[in-house]
Amino acid sequence: MLDVDSTRLVNEEHMWVSMEDSRAALIGVYGLTRAALADNNAYWLYGDVRAGEFKAPTRQDLKAIIFNDLTASYPSMEALTDWRRWYAVVNAANIFLERIHEVKENDDRYTDNNMTVDIAQIRFLRAFAYFYMVRIWGDVPLITSSYDGNFENKPRDNQDKILTWAEQEMLAAAVDLPFRYSSGDEQQIGNYYNEDATRWMGALVRKTTAYAMLAHLAAWQGNYPEAATYSKFVLEMYPVGGLGYTETDDLTNANGFFYNKRENQLFGFNFDWGHIDASFTGHLEELTLASPLVNKSVPDIYLTKDSILSVFNELGDERFSLDTLGNPTTENYFMNFNGKYPIFSKIKCIMGGSTADPNFRTFSSAIVLTRLEDITLLRAEALAVLGERSGAIENLNVIRELRGLENFNEATGGNLIDAIFKERKRELMGEGQRWYDLVRYNRIRNNNPAFTKLINEGGIYWPINRSLLSQNDQLEQNAYWK
Repeated sequence: MLDVDSTRLVNEEHMWVSMEDSRAALIGVYGLTRAALADNNAYWLYGDVRAGEFKAPTRQDLKAIIFNDLTASYPSMEALTDWRRWYAVVNAANIFLERIHEVKENDDRYTDNNMTVDIAQIRFLRAFAYFYMVRIWGDVPLITSSYDGNFENKPRDNQDKILTWAEQEMLAAAVDLPFRYSSGDEQQIGNYYNEDATRWMGALVRKTTAYAMLAHLAAWQGNYPEAATYSKFVLEMYPVGGLGYTETDDLTNANGFFYNKRENQLFGFNFDWGHIDASFTGHLEELTLASPLVNKSVPDIYLTKDSILSVFNELGDERFSLDTLGNPTTENYFMNFNGKYPIFSKIKCIMGGSTADPNFRTFSSAIVLTRLEDITLLRAEALAVLGERSGAIENLNVIRELRGLENFNEATGGNLIDAIFKERKRELMGEGQRWYDLVRYNRIRNNNPAFTKLINEGGIYWPINRSLLSQNDQLEQNAYWK
């Protein structure tokens, strides 16, 4: 059987000859990016668990992450310190950019416009992969060629150089990306790969995606003038195509918050139940849900009652609040609040949604890296740092009003930066943002000596996997973890 050529796989000799090949290669890079985020639930372990606010009742590997013991010997920790999945994204993107012209030469159906839009998406995804790796490991090798399959050992490049390159790549991609696909956008003509707008809605990167991630990249660098500019573009240009801010995810959606793909998910990776794409792992629900939602007695991570009440301490908050008798007014964010383990149930897309059977722990929520509410609060952060208080408060109040809270009161609301980051904590809880928010917050406020020390010593980054160090003698371990 090994000697029989497969009829289901395209070998290298017959690849890059048709539009079908370009589509397969394009979606392949998306798939590799989603896999890098979902593998071992990395997106949430890096972004939420490391912040130390969740508790882990039983899993020792999660406890190690919570206490910043990132060299602990567990299989999951070995996987989390390994950047190979991200370099798989980079290599696939490099190959695409080097070979896509062959499709144009071989298939007349593949237009210049189609190739331009494809290249823009790939350049963005490659730049995003590097931005993501820099936030995790700091300096990493910058590789922009496939080297025709001959992988060469390279030293780590300075993260500032990489972020400058990534910003330029994202800006170049943004020029050629449409606002929407298959919707008459002058930058993407006709039905994209013969599919209508509903097929691509929320599934592919677009112009606002690029500027949303550019805002995050600028904020990570402390470049708040650019963060303000990029976030302004997103919020002003999102309505292009007839969309409005009301396209937010509904906390009371019967199918679950982040069910499937949506327009306001500026950058996300869906697990479409209708396309048989749900999975048992790679979802926040695997970590947070337990009985009565699924047949699991104890969640892997949870928030204590005291920590919940310290965050959700305002009356009328539609995400979570208590009535005058001390009982929860909703179960939008938490269930079993008065039990031993409050269940963080904000994201609970079990199977196909509202008809889910708790006996099957199969989940279909999207991994959402940024959405409109995130960018609104990021803009508030940028404006506050720049001293533009009125604009910062205006953006902060957009989210407060959306969630049933009174407007921010300058007289009683306390420090504006603190209020914005507290609102980010409430709104984006469980969305892989918290650790990076803490780093930015402590860079701005500089009022936590222990965290400032961690930043200055490079402890905010993860150690590099030992197998990578032994394989490539040009790599050096992050100084903090030597």
